Amino acid sequence: MSALRDTWRKATPTGLALLLLAAAAATIGGAWIFEALGHAPCELCLKQRIPYYAAIPLAALTAFAAQRGAARLARFGFILVALLFIAGAALAFYHSGVELKIFAGPTECTGALKKAHSFDDFRGQLEKMKVPRCDAPTLFVLGLTLSNWNVLISAALAAAAVAGWRRSRVRGD
Repeated sequence: MSALRDTWRKATPTGLALLLLAAAAATIGGAWIFEALGHAPCELCLKQRIPYYAAIPLAALTAFAAQRGAARLARFGFILVALLFIAGAALAFYHSGVELKIFAGPTECTGALKKAHSFDDFRGQLEKMKVPRCDAPTLFVLGLTLSNWNVLISAALAAAAVAGWRRSRVRGD
């Protein structure tokens, strides 16, 4: 454990940006693997991927800026990545609450069918209903849903981005 702590303390801004890039890419890759294995994502799951899609190229640019000594640009990149993952953690927290029935979810993925007056009305409602439901998780990994894991991963990546920002000192600071 102390070796991991020492490695973390010695991580350079470039190293932290590359860690953010690798972790974001691995997380999206994992989501795609689960999807390929037949676990279709709900609407909120798909929205939770957006911060990762944005953070991957941004972390690469931040690593490039840090490597080139462009500390102001690197710091700006780290702040943007941190904000992305803070928003991602908040969305994942909301989704976790929807799964636990603490929060009401969006109607497009948690709404019940309305009373149909005819078979055609019923069929129309079924065609508009999006599956799978946001409030009914189908996959648990080590006792947590993927949205639960995303709260933890996004918060950790936001913390790593803040650490990168703090270590990217501009001369004169």
